[in-house]
Formats: sequence, structure tokens, C-alpha cells
Amino acid sequence: MPPDFVVPLRLETPRFTLEPLGPQHNERDYDAWTSSTEHIHRTPGWEDSSWPRELTLEENRGDLERHAEDFRRRAGFTYTVLERPGGDVVGCVYIYPLPESDYDARVLSWVRAGRADLDAPLWLSVSEWIAADWPFRKVEYAARAG
Repeated sequence: MPPDFVVPLRLETPRFTLEPLGPQHNERDYDAWTSSTEHIHRTPGWEDSSWPRELTLEENRGDLERHAEDFRRRAGFTYTVLERPGGDVVGCVYIYPLPESDYDARVLSWVRAGRADLDAPLWLSVSEWIAADWPFRKVEYAARAG
């Protein structure tokens, strides 16, 4: 990441808001992904991933702390997806640089099974946000039908 790049802390749309993921989201994040494991594995980009896998709530907190530390160090950027209105956690977006690759970054996202209707709108909004507000020339982000 260019040292002078100011990392966006928020993306707001009429249907959802993205904010940096952290341990304060633990219980709601845990509920979102543990209720949607099979759905996440069918989401473009996640088909061959080793995550989600079985974790305790405390192990999940550790994972969220790691993502928050990556964000603080500018090593990677994970956002929780909060439904509007209401603020329920309905997914996550991960933006991680890909050094030594043809791509500048990889973006992954998922939404909980009960809000699968948000997957394509999330993909579109994040794709536009990355193109407009981030310093990447080429990004790997599995396309959605929709």
C-alpha cells in the first residue's frame, strides 16, 4: 500500500454499511458465519477455501483480533457488512494485497445464507468502491451472477 494512501473506514449503501471488523463484532460475526458454512463454501471465491471451519467463539475472537491488527498494520483490510437498517452482521469483505502476483489485491466477500440476496449487490458495490477509492490497478474478485 502506498504510505500516503488513506484507507477508507466506511462504505455506506442503502442496504448495508461496511466498517472495519474487530472483536466488538465477535458474537454477531460468529452467528453469521456459523449459520451459513455451506452457503459460504458455495460462494464464488470460497469453493476451495479451508475456512469456514469449526471454531469456538473465543477462537473466532482471536481471528477478529488478527484481522484488526492486519488493518492497523495496513497488511490487509477486513470489513464487517452490517445490514441497513438494523445493523445485523450479514457478511464480511476481505481486501488483501497479493505481492509477487499479476494482481495487486484479492478481494473476497460472503453474506449469511439468510441474506443471499445481498451477495450480488455487495459484490457490485465493493467492486465499484475498489475501482474508485483504492490504489489498485488489477484486483482478483470472483464475479457474481446477478
